[in-house]
Amino acid sequence: MLTIGIASGDAASSAQIVAALEQTGVVKSIKEWAIPGARIPDTADALPDVVLLDLGRDAESFFAFGAQVRRIRPATRLIAVSAVSPPTHQLLLEAMRGGVQDFLPKPIGMTVLREMLSRLTEESGAEGRTSLDKLIVVMGSKGGVGATTVAVNLGVQLSVFARKRAVLLDFARPLGNVHLLLDLRPQFGVRDAVDNLERLDGHFFAGLLTPHTTKLQVLAGATQPEEWQTIAVPPLERVVNVAQNSFDTVLLDMGAQFGTDWASILKTARMILIVAEANVPSLWTLQRRLVALTGLGVEPERVRIVLNRWHKGEEDVLKGIQKDINRPVFACIPNDFRKASASTNLGTPLLENAQNNGLSLRYRQIAAQIAGIDPGPAAKKGVLGGLFSFPSKR
Repeated sequence: MLTIGIASGDAASSAQIVAALEQTGVVKSIKEWAIPGARIPDTADALPDVVLLDLGRDAESFFAFGAQVRRIRPATRLIAVSAVSPPTHQLLLEAMRGGVQDFLPKPIGMTVLREMLSRLTEESGAEGRTSLDKLIVVMGSKGGVGATTVAVNLGVQLSVFARKRAVLLDFARPLGNVHLLLDLRPQFGVRDAVDNLERLDGHFFAGLLTPHTTKLQVLAGATQPEEWQTIAVPPLERVVNVAQNSFDTVLLDMGAQFGTDWASILKTARMILIVAEANVPSLWTLQRRLVALTGLGVEPERVRIVLNRWHKGEEDVLKGIQKDINRPVFACIPNDFRKASASTNLGTPLLENAQNNGLSLRYRQIAAQIAGIDPGPAAKKGVLGGLFSFPSKR
């Protein structure tokens, strides 16, 4: 991950560059300086890996700023961003004298920017993407197995119990139901994010979210099936990257549909939870999902199986399932139709009376495992709490 600085004399232009940088998924932090008059830190440690010089009419002041940065930290990479494309011979000479090593044309193309920053990341030996630590995809082995219910209640527990700044992205197709399970009335959603990529930075993204009383933030899904006909996966990946720059944990409700075009998002997820039930149709599709994910390049150890609506006492069935899919089951969520149905219909998460609520205890335990924290004595002794071993946090 790279640290980036932007030196600009145009607030609107600087905001567009910030949005583009946050959407790449390879930027750790961004610092902005206003030219002229910007004060540069005196120590090299306070300066970023890369500084973008958003050239204005007086290019000389920007090059002077860049030269000063390089004197303090010679390893900083200077990139000039210019509306003059290709740059004139005179501009190139001035840039070279100021220590500029690359040029980016305005408007900045996402492909060119991402390739350049990825190359700089490799050259600098900086750490890779933080998505491996933040993005958790929840999908159903088939429709109707409760994937959205799992995503919602995990998100709530991560926010309330694990005290994580969590956001839930509703990318389920054809329609998103997350807002219904939380009794929310969203004004904006995924369509608005995709339609405003040129402005989509952390601040704009926050304005599209709908907050729940548990402090879980939600990016609402599609409200009309035809919306997905014009939403491609590459813009969604940029939305995910912005979310990762803004939150501790990013949950993505994928529903039960995906294709090869989703590989770029799935391969960068820290964890993929596949929700299934202990019945023939669900397990049949589960096996094929596992094969498909492997074919897309997803590492098998990142995939976790969650059995929903599990009946206590079916340990032999569990052993048979694990043998058939050739991997352990990550978690079993007990079947409690009354509580689950009431929670869904009322739009309230399973938090009430947690001490005596087997469903809530199970979600708390899973959230604790994901967050790498102690679930507490109540969750340890909860329903099915001692029957299954959970893989350690990666």
